[in-house]
Amino acid sequence: MGIYKIIDIVGTSEKSFAEAAKNAVIEASKTVRKIRRAEVTKFDVKVDDDKPTLFRAEMKISFEIER
Repeated sequence: MGIYKIIDIVGTSEKSFAEAAKNAVIEASKTVRKIRRAEVTKFDVKVDDDKPTLFRAEMKISFEIER
């Protein structure tokens, strides 16, 4: 049975929420191994001049603790 840790991360994209979530996991995987799950907890959008300019996905990722 494994032990898992959960951390909060935020991904961003100028294109979409889906890409923001994908970017978050890709970037986290550069320093965290054995990611098992990613859960989006919040979406928000930065708006400039009445236009969406940055999509953000706040997420919790869980990964197995190595022993």
